[in-house]
Amino acid sequence: MAETLQDLSELGGAAEPAQPEAPVHVQKLDEHGRAYATGKRKDAVARVWVKPGSGRITVNNKDYTEYFGRPVLQMIIEQPILVVDRNGQFDIMATVSGGGLSGQAGALRHGISKALTYYEPGLRAVLKKVGFLTRDSRVVERKKYGKAKARRSFQFSKR
Repeated sequence: MAETLQDLSELGGAAEPAQPEAPVHVQKLDEHGRAYATGKRKDAVARVWVKPGSGRITVNNKDYTEYFGRPVLQMIIEQPILVVDRNGQFDIMATVSGGGLSGQAGALRHGISKALTYYEPGLRAVLKKVGFLTRDSRVVERKKYGKAKARRSFQFSKR
């Protein structure tokens, strides 16, 4: 107890606390130079391939405007490309299955976002901030016995 320390650096050992390094994201491409990712939403699953090109989006061998007729669904699919300002730079080929059109559009948006981050890891921060890399885990609640639907009871009558 003879010495008093003025600073933590005089303590000797490791003065700097060890901070874990942020994970380094690298480009993940297949042998054809494409980035592959799967997106999911409700019961729908989308398999997405992204490669440099003219901006064509093909879903189940159809143009996405033909497959998704509603403008709202088309807007959902275009969102990740517009957010990162890569309109007309990538060709996207996707196969979707399961669920309905709304779930398939959400799955496709999720898959496109993941594939873009695999192709260009620098886009990850922008897409993550907007929330496109998070899988929406909400699914339909199951029907319970003794109920008309998941929560709806049968009509009550006193007589």
